[in-house]
Amino acid sequence: MQKKSTSWGNVAGWYNQHLEENDDTYQEKLIKPNLLRILSPKPGEEILDVGCGQGFFARELARAGAKVVGVDVAGELIKLAKEHPGKNETYLVLSAEKMVSLSSNRFDAAICILALQNIKNLQAAISEISRVLKPGGRLVLVLNHPTFRIPGASSWAYDEKTSTQYRNINKYLSEITQEVDMTQGITDEKKKRFTMSFHHPLQVYFKAFAKAGLCVTRLEEWVSHKTSDKGPRKAAEDVARKEIPLFMCLELKKI
Repeated sequence: MQKKSTSWGNVAGWYNQHLEENDDTYQEKLIKPNLLRILSPKPGEEILDVGCGQGFFARELARAGAKVVGVDVAGELIKLAKEHPGKNETYLVLSAEKMVSLSSNRFDAAICILALQNIKNLQAAISEISRVLKPGGRLVLVLNHPTFRIPGASSWAYDEKTSTQYRNINKYLSEITQEVDMTQGITDEKKKRFTMSFHHPLQVYFKAFAKAGLCVTRLEEWVSHKTSDKGPRKAAEDVARKEIPLFMCLELKKI
């Protein structure tokens, strides 16, 4: 078993509290219902959750009757997942880049939700997921939209003349490694926590899929379910939320 601390291991407690004590997260309101709609898990299906964190989505799939194996390189998150499991769940400390204890052609489906962008070796992770999927097996990926959400190279901006909220993109084609502050609003440097994010343009993802024998069968772009508080920019901000997607969902099939 691999036991290594990661940037996400360092924020395990915060992340667990964020998901378990807040019912208005993107995970709860936006991603979960869409994931269940697309994946439509069946009783007895074996599903792999790559980068499972503290088991938020794995538990939902298990409630639908699927047999779920959750893997994450952060031992701190796996420990939390094991503290409140549902039925039909197994959690393992494994790197997505080398899932050595999982046999080839085992799983009916796999998910990787907001985790692929935190994995350094993209090709290794995609190839490993493909390896453990059965022929014809499906992979559902959810990413921070790589065109519009580029850590350190994108931001919201506002045009006073046209009263328009828009997305400012400084870089896109460059592959970027960026430290991300997970504790924005906290000023005490001792309490600050960061994770690492790896940006890739779409062509890099699609080349990795093709090399691993995966074919894209669905693409959806998801916008925020939230609205702004009252203020002079509310209308512009709400329009931008509905026009500029936060997340990209891909469904792939092993060929």
